[in-house]
Amino acid sequence: MKQRLNYGRTFVLGFGFFGVSVIWAVYNAYVPIFLANKYQLQPFWIGFFMTLDNIAALLIQPPIGAWSDRLRTPIGRRMPFILIGAPLGALAFGLIPLQSALPLFVACTSTLLLSMALWRTPVVALMPDITPSKYRSQANGIINFMGGVGAIIAFLYGADLYDLNPAYPFWMGSALVIFAALMVLIFVREPKEFETTDHTAPNLWLSLQKVWNDQEKSALRILLAIFCWFVAYNAIEAFFTLYAVNHLGLGESDGSRLLGQLSLFFVIMALPAGYIGSKFGRKNTIITGIIGLAACMVAMAAIPADTLTISLTRLPVLGNVPVVGVILMLAGSSWALININSLPMVVDMTDDLHIGTYTGLYYLFSTMAAITGPNLNGLIIQLSGSNYASIMIFGPVFMVLALILMLGVRRGEAKASLAPVPTAD
Repeated sequence: MKQRLNYGRTFVLGFGFFGVSVIWAVYNAYVPIFLANKYQLQPFWIGFFMTLDNIAALLIQPPIGAWSDRLRTPIGRRMPFILIGAPLGALAFGLIPLQSALPLFVACTSTLLLSMALWRTPVVALMPDITPSKYRSQANGIINFMGGVGAIIAFLYGADLYDLNPAYPFWMGSALVIFAALMVLIFVREPKEFETTDHTAPNLWLSLQKVWNDQEKSALRILLAIFCWFVAYNAIEAFFTLYAVNHLGLGESDGSRLLGQLSLFFVIMALPAGYIGSKFGRKNTIITGIIGLAACMVAMAAIPADTLTISLTRLPVLGNVPVVGVILMLAGSSWALININSLPMVVDMTDDLHIGTYTGLYYLFSTMAAITGPNLNGLIIQLSGSNYASIMIFGPVFMVLALILMLGVRRGEAKASLAPVPTAD
């Protein structure tokens, strides 16, 4: 029986990442506003509060991935986590804007962080579970495309809803998460058997030790590369609005709009990036993306601010497109080449029994970068005398480290097809 990518099922599975993206887009946009305006927290404490999701993810998501590998239930090894985590997260999320006391607000956000960490790794691990190895880059492109659509919906409609009532974006997010989880639970069926060459029960720390001690260092190299490029990308994601205001002399809304141009081109490139990885190799595609993203960051550091802000054109949806906007569009496309193909490389370094564990390792290193990046980049800005362009110089250093690490990766391309993956009717 010839294996093929089931596009319909993969798009349905993408609703899981769609729901996750809606939640975090609304959370990151409006929770800081509540903390500042309603609870009068100082910027340091707001920044700490906004890293709690990454700390929770670091502590919970990797072992949950390994646990889901070991779990066996009538509805599968991943579905129980979605069945519990998604409704609990939706309920907590809907209650956040209704709180008037900080302890209750913290209780709701903490419940949200824990519940989202509970089901994110299992829902992402479902992709390689149900997708033949050779199609995993394309499938990851579809899933990230759906996640991007969720974030765009949250940004476009969330702002209008917030103007009507600050609670409405949160209620929209809760409803969409429930809808997304139901789509996955109803229409996606997990495989009942798993090919394995290793009869050891999946365990995150044993797998990490194995990766560290393995004479062939491909798995360790790509995990360290993931850490490096996420630290570098954070310079754009976390600090670009401040870079736009302090270095380019733009308004805060202009900085957000430019970030939207990057995000839109990431979404546009999500599907093509998967096909490019399948056609030309995942490693080669990632290396191309690393070089492209590093070049974009160097350009934003080297080109004078007056040149970067020259308006080139106006486009529907995108609005004004200056020189820096074109650079960000290229950055978003390059980031897609990297991000879409990296998870498939990681999970194809193990057997089907340990997919959740290796998905957890992927999130372990990317989450450590998400915690390290803001603190490191903030320190760089402070030491440079509040020169926000400095992070665009330091970011490529980490991209070069990622490139060196990727050049030594020897495994992670699509595996030869041995047997058909069970499909849902």
